Amino acid sequence: MSPIADLLSTDHIHCDALFADAEEATAERDWAAAGRIFADFRGAMDRHLAAEEDTLFPAFEARTGMRGGPTQVMRAEHEQMRGLLEQMQTAVERHNDAAYLGLAETLLMLMRQHNMKEEQILYPLSDQALGDDAALVGTLDQTLHPA
Repeated sequence: MSPIADLLSTDHIHCDALFADAEEATAERDWAAAGRIFADFRGAMDRHLAAEEDTLFPAFEARTGMRGGPTQVMRAEHEQMRGLLEQMQTAVERHNDAAYLGLAETLLMLMRQHNMKEEQILYPLSDQALGDDAALVGTLDQTLHPA
């Protein structure tokens, strides 16, 4: 069983679905839906990134001693994603579908590459190092799915 990989990979699927729905609403110029769905997507992304940066990465680094490796790369990519999300938010607010869709294409490529690295490298390493820590897995789950 791989509790960390399963939990976070499943959340990738959830975020991807929200991303696709927001992109569709924007392409259709349904600005009310686009704003609402993008807000849901951005909230899900914020929770996902927080779960990793505030819980998983520090625990992984403490347990393995790896501070300049995969977590450093992931943090840098998270910052790139946050910048794109901010620009996408502005595009939704300005009802600028062309800008949004261009930024969405860039974000999609970044997320695909990022998620693949996490799912194939970081999450399996995390499960090896931390998968037996039920409290950590519980904290990740609570961050992703607040009550």
